[in-house]
Amino acid sequence: MTENHFGANIAPVYDETHAERFDPAVLDPTIDFLDALVGAGPALEFGIGTGRVALPLAARGHEVDGIELSPEMLEELKNKPGGVDLEVVTGDFATATTGRTYALVFLVFNTINNLLTQDQQVACFQNAADHLDPGGCFVLEVGVPNLRRLPPRENSVAFAAEPHHIGVDRFTDIANQRFESHHHYVTTDGALHHVAPFRYVWLSELDLMARLAGLEPVGRWEDWVRSLFTGDSEHHVSVWSKPGS
Repeated sequence: MTENHFGANIAPVYDETHAERFDPAVLDPTIDFLDALVGAGPALEFGIGTGRVALPLAARGHEVDGIELSPEMLEELKNKPGGVDLEVVTGDFATATTGRTYALVFLVFNTINNLLTQDQQVACFQNAADHLDPGGCFVLEVGVPNLRRLPPRENSVAFAAEPHHIGVDRFTDIANQRFESHHHYVTTDGALHHVAPFRYVWLSELDLMARLAGLEPVGRWEDWVRSLFTGDSEHHVSVWSKPGS
């Protein structure tokens, strides 16, 4: 099972340190996109966290379940209005199961990178396919690996420089696609340094993982408002479907 890197040190301040992700200008297009895909069926979020996406999607009248590794993040979710109404399984979303199927499975905000091996990421796609109804969709949001920004003979790239947040990606093992994200936050409780290991994943890998899981491509966009994905895009939203009616 993947190690929990979102424990008691980060879970209570997670929403504060990611406040920009709760901005309606950022969050509403995400919910609109998922709302359009799920139809009348239920949805499952891999890595539901504190419920940033699941709760507003549920507020639109959808049944939303979740899988989450971190008990501390789940505690934050349960303390929010509507949080106790969501059915959530505690476990690794590469292998944990809810025992039912859905019209939509989604995995957002780079969370697939929490799986630190290719085998785990392949298993995640298979787990998504196993949770889908025929005709259902798997939605993935993740950044494009930013190695092009890496200076020669250097291993670190700054990706955030704000008064409340300094972020640096440190590429620790390029051969195995491993890196660490170092976050330095200023919160209402003081300074916080959070480090989490990740495995970045290429688009061609994702498409092959989907094919191995029996999923078919639907589309890929730069963002949740379906902007054209290009070679200069830094993020993507990709959708695959399970064959069937």
